[in-house]
Amino acid sequence: MLHVKLAYTFARAGGMRMQLENPLFDILSAIHASGSVGQAAARLQLSYRHVWGELKRWEATLDAGLIVWERGKRARLSPFGEKLLFAEQRARMRVQPQVENLIAEMEREFALAFDPDVHVIPMFASHDLALSRLKDFLARDANLYLDLQFSGSLACIEALSRGDCLLAGFHVSEDRARGSLTEKAFKSLLKPGRHKLINFVGRQQGLMLAPGNPKRIEGVLDLKRADIRFVNRQSGSGTRLEIEQLLASAAIAPASVNGFESAEPTHLAVAAAVSSKLADVGFGIQAAAAAFGLDFLPLTREQYYFVCLKEAVDQAPIRKLRELLQRSEWQGLIADLPGYDIDGAGEVLRLSQALPWYAFRKPKPAP
Repeated sequence: MLHVKLAYTFARAGGMRMQLENPLFDILSAIHASGSVGQAAARLQLSYRHVWGELKRWEATLDAGLIVWERGKRARLSPFGEKLLFAEQRARMRVQPQVENLIAEMEREFALAFDPDVHVIPMFASHDLALSRLKDFLARDANLYLDLQFSGSLACIEALSRGDCLLAGFHVSEDRARGSLTEKAFKSLLKPGRHKLINFVGRQQGLMLAPGNPKRIEGVLDLKRADIRFVNRQSGSGTRLEIEQLLASAAIAPASVNGFESAEPTHLAVAAAVSSKLADVGFGIQAAAAAFGLDFLPLTREQYYFVCLKEAVDQAPIRKLRELLQRSEWQGLIADLPGYDIDGAGEVLRLSQALPWYAFRKPKPAP
């Protein structure tokens, strides 16, 4: 059995690339996409000799062939190479939030050590692809650091109530009617007069499907088909709550959905499961489906909010965050994420403005 060793380094620029990089999988992915060792080398800006040498070195280390050569045909990954690439993608998507949590903790300590004037916002947030970009943008442009910990939406608000963070991130769908599962989950956690909401982003949620939609899935009703394998999000996540609400509206019992208890911790991990054919369909955001080349069937729009205590909303770090969310530079950084919108970004809202459960009736005038 091979063993994995992790290491870290320092860089002046945060960048947009994922962590947990390994040059072998850059090579395998490039060959998989191009069908040529030479084109893979050009795409990676490496010499053909270096790429070939790395392939041979790794084949010796792993004691297995990684590519298949046939005269007159494109180079392709061996069956082992294909499995290895899919396994790495799936594992990396699963652990990415935990890795980012670790990096956030280390960066916080180093920032405090080297810059006594730095502002740090301790934050618990539901996983989102734009948050890592926001973290880099704030650090680069405002010397403002997010001490970012990923968790489910409900757990994030609970952490704010315990005083474990200054800011929490959660999301709710447009289905916020009185009596909905959304109301039952969030109403007891958010208190008018105590909490304030800040608009972050809007996102499209829907079904992630294999390219070409081979199972001909047309909507939520197809999830109860016996031949459909579903992959879910973990209990306590906002996305899990949204799919449960959609099933309830369609009068579908969760127990009738094949794979409903098969859970992944992030949107990207769900997309990776569908991409690797471990499931036929998953529920999540459009940007995650696009990242893995999956088809996407939109079902609902949701709003991602930041929430803080009323007395914190005008404190310097939160005030600066709100200002930066309204800048065109930040809005341009997420323009390439499919299914995202930035309507009202940085705007402060009362609970009663965003969530209908807090709309109080005015007392009737005395006769």
